[in-house]
Amino acid sequence: KNMADHGKSTFGLDANLVALLCYLGNFVCYFGLILSIITVIQEKNNKLARFHAWQSILLTVASLLLVPVYFVMMGLMFAGNTITSLLGGLLGLIVTVVGLAIFVFMILAAIKGFGGESYKIPVIGNFAEKYV
Repeated sequence: KNMADHGKSTFGLDANLVALLCYLGNFVCYFGLILSIITVIQEKNNKLARFHAWQSILLTVASLLLVPVYFVMMGLMFAGNTITSLLGGLLGLIVTVVGLAIFVFMILAAIKGFGGESYKIPVIGNFAEKYV
């Protein structure tokens, strides 16, 4: 969905800039997560900013949940017998691929958000849309 008339949002910034920063800001001390939370709390009218803020929050939470899972899998890989090592390595590989997918979706959503589009990331985008 393209939202050409995106207007102003949090801190008087253009909504498309807020959408971009909600994602890319996470590469700098989770600034994007902080901005997203502020946007969700403060912004009541701008659907573009609210959608991308919610989607960024959900995507960041998903990525944070993957970190301990990844370390457990790597621990299994190096901890024991051949079966647990193979299982840990395989699951670790799956978690790595999911992590890379999250990274790609974050970049894609940032670009689309800056263009004024409500790009929905699979699964997460549906939840974000409900909260807007």
